[in-house]
Amino acid sequence: MHIDQAILNKVNEWLTPTFDEATQKEIIEMMTSAPKDLEESFYKNLEFGTGGMRGIMGVGTNRINKYTLGKNTQGLSDYLHKSFPNEQLKVAIAYDCRHNSDTLAKVVADVFSANGIHVYLFSDMRPTPELSFAVRYLKCHAGIVLTASHNPPEYNGYKVYWQDGGQLVPPEDGAIIKLIEELKYSAIKFEANENLIEYIDKEVDEAFAKSTIENASFNTPATAKANLKIVYTSLHGTSIKAIPNVLEKAGYTNVQIVPEQAEPNGDFPTVKSPNPEEPEALSMAIALAEKTGADIVVGTDPDSDRLGVAVRDLDGNIKLLNGNQTMVIMTAFLLEQWKRNNKLTGKEFIGSTIVSTPMMLELAVAYDVECKVGLTGFKWIAKFIKDFPELQFIGGGEESFGYMVGDAVRDKDAVAAILLVSEIAAQAKASGSSIYQELMNLYVDFGFYKESLISITKKGIEGANEIKQMMVELRENPLTEINGERVVCIEDYQSSKGKDFMNDEEFEITIPKSNVLIYYLEDGTKICARPSGTEPKIKFYFSVNAPLSNVDEAKEVESDLDNKIANIIAAMKLN
Repeated sequence: MHIDQAILNKVNEWLTPTFDEATQKEIIEMMTSAPKDLEESFYKNLEFGTGGMRGIMGVGTNRINKYTLGKNTQGLSDYLHKSFPNEQLKVAIAYDCRHNSDTLAKVVADVFSANGIHVYLFSDMRPTPELSFAVRYLKCHAGIVLTASHNPPEYNGYKVYWQDGGQLVPPEDGAIIKLIEELKYSAIKFEANENLIEYIDKEVDEAFAKSTIENASFNTPATAKANLKIVYTSLHGTSIKAIPNVLEKAGYTNVQIVPEQAEPNGDFPTVKSPNPEEPEALSMAIALAEKTGADIVVGTDPDSDRLGVAVRDLDGNIKLLNGNQTMVIMTAFLLEQWKRNNKLTGKEFIGSTIVSTPMMLELAVAYDVECKVGLTGFKWIAKFIKDFPELQFIGGGEESFGYMVGDAVRDKDAVAAILLVSEIAAQAKASGSSIYQELMNLYVDFGFYKESLISITKKGIEGANEIKQMMVELRENPLTEINGERVVCIEDYQSSKGKDFMNDEEFEITIPKSNVLIYYLEDGTKICARPSGTEPKIKFYFSVNAPLSNVDEAKEVESDLDNKIANIIAAMKLN
C-alpha cells in the first residue's frame, strides 16, 4: 500500500537513536507485516480532547507510549517553570488499573523529577477524584492521572489537572499544547531524580475519605443507613480502593460487593465495556441485588469518576437510571437540604452541560439559584467554581453518569456521588418512599423529561472523515423540520452563533467554541450532535418532555416519550 510521505517522515524520525531499540524494532516489523497499522499509528499526533488525551497503546505519534507521554510531560514541565518562576514546583500523579498505567505513571514522574519538580506519586492505583483532591490538599501546581476512563482495554490516557484541582481549561490548555507541539522528542528529560519522587498513600486516603463524608452526608439516622441494602461493583476498577471504606466509615454496613468484579483487572474480563452507562455493565450487580433483595445497585467505571445507579421502580423491579435522572435526583436533594438549613442566600449555583437535561434549569428557577451551563466535560463546571468565587457551588452533573458534590473535588466524583445517592435512598426508604418514587414526584412538579443517546462509532482515518462529513452536512443543509415538528432554533457552538427562526434573529453564543450543534423543536424537544473528544464516535443526544399530572400516569407518559425519541431517530435516519 502507498503511505503518504509526511507519515514516512515521522516514521523515519522514530527510527533514530532518540528512540529505544525496542521501539525501533517494533516499527520495522510493522513496516513489513502491518503497513496499515503503521499508517494508523503515525498519521496524526494524539490530541487533547474533552477528557485529556486518550488513545490506543503502542508505538507512534498517534499512540500512548513513553515518548508521547514524555513529550506531554516535558512541555508541561517547561510551562510550569515559566508560569511559577522561583517556586519549588510540586505535582501529584495517580493511575488506574489499566495495563501499563503504573509503568507509564513512573515515566511521567521521572520526567517531572528530571526537570527539578517535586513529585507526589501514589504508591498504588487510586480513583481519579482522589487525584483532584490531592492536588489541592498537597498544594500542588498540577496533577496527572493515567487513565482511559471507560475505554476498551487497549486504551490508556493522560489527564492534566491545574492547581485548583480542575482539569486544564483555557488559556493554560492552549499554551501548554503549543509548547508540546513545538518540542522535539530529543528534548525529553527521562533521567529521574529519585530524591524528588515521594510516594503517597494513607495520609491522603484518610483526608479524602474524611472530606467525602463531610461533603456528602446529610444527617441520615443510623437505623436508616443500616436498613439500606446496597450492592456495589467496581467493574474491576480503582473505586475498590475507596468506596467500601467510605461507605463503612459513613455508617453503611449492609453493602454487598460483587465478588467476581472486585479484583482490579485491566482486561475487564466480566463485561463487554467497563462503562456504567451501558446497561450490560451492571448486569451481574443487578442479578446479585435480585437474589438478595437489595434496594439499590451502584457501580463505577475503572477510574471511579462515573457512577451507574439502579433502583427498584414502583413495581419493585430493578431499573437502571440514566445519568440525567441521577443528576436531577441528587441536585434536587441537595437543593432541598440547603433550603431546609437556611443556606440559600441567592449566591449559590448548580452546574450542568449543554447536552444534559433542561430539567436542571427548572430546578434552579424553583430554588432561586443560578444554573451555569457549560460544554461537555467537568473541567467546565470546575472552571465556573474558579471564575465565580463570589458564588457557592452546591452540586452539578452531566448526562454521561458523572456528578460532583460541593467543591472539594473539582471533577466528577463517583465516591462522593455514591455516598450521596445512598443518603437519598436511605432517607427515602425510612420515610416509606424510594428513590424512584422521589424521581416521579419531581416529574409531577417539573414535567417528565426523558433523554436518550445514540453513539455511532467510526474508527480509523476513514471514520474520522465520515464523522467530519456528517457535521458538515448538518451545518450546510440544516434540518427545518424533524418528526413533523418545526425547528425553531439552531445553536452552532463552532461558529458561536445561533439562529432563532421564530423571531428571525441571530445571536452570539458566549460559551467557548466546540464542535457541537443543537436543534430546538417547537414542542420543546432538544437534539444535540457532537463528535466525541476522546473516542472515534459521533454522539446524538435527545431530550423530550411532557406534563405529568400524577404518578399513576408515569408509565404511559414515559412510553409516549420513548416512542417520540424512536420516531425522531427514524426521521433523522440514524438507526
